[in-house]
Amino acid sequence: MTASEEAHSAGQGLKAELVSAIPSLRAFAVSICGNSDRADDLVQETLVKAWGSLATFSEGTNLTAWLFTILRNIYYSEYRKRRREAPDPDGVIAGRLIAPESQHAHMDFLDFRDAMQKLPLDQREALILVAASGMSYEEAAEICGCAPGTMKSRVNRARNRLSELMSTTPSAERREWLSAERLSEILRD
Repeated sequence: MTASEEAHSAGQGLKAELVSAIPSLRAFAVSICGNSDRADDLVQETLVKAWGSLATFSEGTNLTAWLFTILRNIYYSEYRKRRREAPDPDGVIAGRLIAPESQHAHMDFLDFRDAMQKLPLDQREALILVAASGMSYEEAAEICGCAPGTMKSRVNRARNRLSELMSTTPSAERREWLSAERLSEILRD
């Protein structure tokens, strides 16, 4: 018998052993996962992985034990991976994870910042202390050195003026022009 014939007969013997191990592999897979469909998938994955790794199998060792080890490793690897995943058969959770467009929010923030800069300093200061920092009118009045009634008036006027400025938002063309202008300023710095 030539070397190629010996290799062919050894390959046929190995193939026959793989096929004869399938019922035992399936029984083992059903016992560890409890689902016959999933067990069939595990056996198939095991055989594919084993066939691709036949070069690492040592002749004369227990092929069935080697296959059981592969199957067990595949099962536990998938188990660990599934444990970190949230079940989402309808895609509801994935649908909530979609990030909204950030361009518009950024542009709105830039518009807000521009509008804030157009407010008189005393109104801007009052609005920042009371609305943004969460201070009481009395605390803000003490910091600015004015009466609490004056602080209330400044905050009210600032809110009204800011509302007016924000209601006349720039058009899309104006936003693009402003973005290009700001980008060129940043690049110059």
